[in-house]
Amino acid sequence: MESETEDRAPRPRLKNRASPAALATLRRMQVPPVLVARLQRIRLFLTDVDGVLTEAQVAMGGATETKTFHIRDGYGLHLLQGAGIRVGWVSARPSEATAARARDLGIDIVRQSKVPKVALVEDIHRELGLGWDETLFVGDDVLDLGALKRAGFAATPSDALLEARRLSHYVCRLPGGRGAVREVAELVLRAQGRWDALIEKFTS
Repeated sequence: MESETEDRAPRPRLKNRASPAALATLRRMQVPPVLVARLQRIRLFLTDVDGVLTEAQVAMGGATETKTFHIRDGYGLHLLQGAGIRVGWVSARPSEATAARARDLGIDIVRQSKVPKVALVEDIHRELGLGWDETLFVGDDVLDLGALKRAGFAATPSDALLEARRLSHYVCRLPGGRGAVREVAELVLRAQGRWDALIEKFTS
């Protein structure tokens, strides 16, 4: 299924707005200039849920299902939203625990469906007028491979499936549910010149 946005004229490439300090940090994190350029084009930050925002564990008993989410991941998504980047979750496993955490964080793009993730993401693209080149996707398992292959920037937690890691532009130092999403969020904020201002704001 092809996105309707793929035929539109490409948007002009953004100028490099990252500070020298941010670029140096990205180099130390093994993010070369070609990937910094990809990060600078990102306008939509999408993630899988189980195994990415969680440790791929579900606690079940009685009528309630629970999941554990990492606080720093959530705040990283909040920082992205504050920088004007749209944030969304794409999961093949419908869960009220996921929906509740999304409401808590103000995540307004949530797709929980067994429909292939590529189709779900392209539906989001049509709604927002964006394309794959402007999309960052974080996934960890076989259901994420199609989206990882197409994303302008693809990332995986350190404990992701081997094939998912091979398709990614960046493999996190941290595992799923333990800060991997925050790690990727900081890459975007540094590359787009937002991180230094945040640090200055919170240290003033």
